Amino acid sequence: MVLLENDSFLTELTRLFQKCRTSGSVAITLKKYDGRTKPVPKKGHPESFEPADNKCLIRASDGKKKISTVVSSCFELIFQLAYSNLLRAHIDGLKKKDKKSKSKKTKATQ
Repeated sequence: MVLLENDSFLTELTRLFQKCRTSGSVAITLKKYDGRTKPVPKKGHPESFEPADNKCLIRASDGKKKISTVVSSCFELIFQLAYSNLLRAHIDGLKKKDKKSKSKKTKATQ
């Protein structure tokens, strides 16, 4: 997994969306990130670790290529605006959900 800067993450995410436009999908996950690189021990004395500020880890994958970035709380608003504009531009390729008509259900029950 490649850890990128915020701006380069958005450009790579744009490339992922364009590559998966005709077929495929892009999976995006967000989670709170405290800066730890090692897992928390189950037993024993857990290290007391206090993060300096709140951060968010954002990952994107198309199944083959994985990219990620860490967004700090001071850059959160700027990144959120750019990220939402990117999603609005590339989310139009979604398939509409097939709705079953109510008339079929009522005929089946009668």
